[in-house]
Amino acid sequence: MTVVHKSQAIEDFNKARNKVLVNEIQHFLDPDKKKLLSFHDVKAILRPKNEVYAGMQTVPIQKIVGSEGRYQDFDNHFLPRSNMLRQRWERVDEAHLADISLPPIQLYEIGGVYFVRDGNHRVSVAKAQGVEFIDAEVISLKSEIRLWPGMTQKALLSHVIKYEKRIFYSETNYGDITEDWNLDFTSTGQYDVIYNHILVHKYFINEKHKEEIPFSDALLSWYKNVYQPVMAIIKAHDLKRAFRRRTSSDLYVWIIKQWDDLKAKYGGFYSLDETARVIAETAKKNWLDRLINIFKKNVQP
Repeated sequence: MTVVHKSQAIEDFNKARNKVLVNEIQHFLDPDKKKLLSFHDVKAILRPKNEVYAGMQTVPIQKIVGSEGRYQDFDNHFLPRSNMLRQRWERVDEAHLADISLPPIQLYEIGGVYFVRDGNHRVSVAKAQGVEFIDAEVISLKSEIRLWPGMTQKALLSHVIKYEKRIFYSETNYGDITEDWNLDFTSTGQYDVIYNHILVHKYFINEKHKEEIPFSDALLSWYKNVYQPVMAIIKAHDLKRAFRRRTSSDLYVWIIKQWDDLKAKYGGFYSLDETARVIAETAKKNWLDRLINIFKKNVQP
């Protein structure tokens, strides 16, 4: 590698850092858009079933959207967010400029996009230099949910929740049976919770019948005798006002969980209405505590 290569690498890094600054300014009001995706966060949301070794592949650079361990070091365009990355970044860039072959990077594939296991700087330099493809050793994680470049974690979460809702409604005929199309959540995995609640309700109904009742009958019974009464309690205690960022269905799941915890602690006599009252009072107290803390900070000399 020559002095010319070294000088060019310094200039390339400075250009990359300037692009990061522009990117941060452009997304000042929506910082989620400038973040590189975390593989572990995405994996926790998608919950892939298994992983297989997919071997050596030539991967499109544009489909590399995140990192396993260095997602805070690079922005969503895989450009360096810190000058502390300069030395290693420039060494990789010098090798690129000198046409020196580097070892293949290591990637995870999930949902049709890729996350870096090893080789973050090589990906960053390749993106900065406009390289379209890179050699990689790939481990593939099976997921039925497809992702795409440019997707933020917030968009990913919304996409997965909508997918789960579509599957739940399709497999249970929930909307047709209950005429309720507004069973919505703000976190993943909650439709599985609802499905299990219906199964438990079905189990207790079957204890009183000689023949097993259809799932559709159990679903409707659960909806009328469990879900709707809890909705009425949520409305009576004005819990939506205390938890503005949560849906009524979120609150249903949370109340049932709190109810189970309180019954385990204080005994089975603990009522749902009393559970909701405790939640409402706790929320009000937490809100007042936050308000007092803000007031104290503002009046401190």
